[in-house]
Amino acid sequence: MNPVLTTTLLLCCSNIFMTFAWYGHLRNLAHKPWIVAALVSWAIALLEYLLQVPANRIGHQVLTVGQLKILQEAVTLTVFVPFSFFYLKEKVSTDYLWAGICILGAVFFIFRSKLS
Repeated sequence: MNPVLTTTLLLCCSNIFMTFAWYGHLRNLAHKPWIVAALVSWAIALLEYLLQVPANRIGHQVLTVGQLKILQEAVTLTVFVPFSFFYLKEKVSTDYLWAGICILGAVFFIFRSKLS
C-alpha cells in the first residue's frame, strides 16, 4: 500500500483515539474526579500512540517532518469537527470553515514541492 495513504489512514484512526482521550471525558467523566479522567485518557492515549508512532515512521520514509505535521493537523480538524458536533453536541460555526481553509493553505504550501 502507498506509504502516504497508509500514514493518513493510521493518523485518522490515531486521531479518533486522541480526540476521545483529550475531549471525551468532558461528556463521559464530567462528574468524576479529574484524576479518574486523566487515567482513562492516558489509557486511551496509549491506543493513539500505538497507531501514531507507526504512522509517523511509515510516513517519514516519503514525507518530511513538516509534511507529517501539517497532514496531522488536517486530519485532526477533519476528525475533531464531526466529534464536537455529533458527540459533544457543540455548535459548529463558520469559524471551522475558515480554520479548514487555513489548514488547506498550509497543506498546499508544505506539499507544493511534491505537487510540481
